[in-house]
Amino acid sequence: MKTREAAKRQQTRKKGKAAFAVLGILFFLAGFLYFFYRPGSGNAEVMQDGRVLYTFSLEREKERVIRVEYAGSYNLIEIKDGRIRVLEADCPDQICVDMGWLDSAAPIVCLPNRLVIRFTDGEELPDAAANET
Repeated sequence: MKTREAAKRQQTRKKGKAAFAVLGILFFLAGFLYFFYRPGSGNAEVMQDGRVLYTFSLEREKERVIRVEYAGSYNLIEIKDGRIRVLEADCPDQICVDMGWLDSAAPIVCLPNRLVIRFTDGEELPDAAANET
């Protein structure tokens, strides 16, 4: 009797380990997709105070640096090799600069200058569209 119970416990442990391994793999894949998935079609938009300033097709956009100003402060946004980042800013914390190239679903944010750079899943766009009012 003890051997049957021991065998059942051993089978239960094996099933538990297998389930734990499957869950671990699923969490790893979910985390990988969340942090490293570059969404959409390679389009990015630059927003300030909730208003879209620029929309870019990163695959078609040429190398350039754009200056975005806010209340006497500025951000320099660089587009190069199909990527976008904050090259320079005069905000005190420099978090937006330290974030580097936009390469995941998480946007680049500069809170002091109220700037957000994020990927969009928009349709085909012109090379650069400025929505100025």
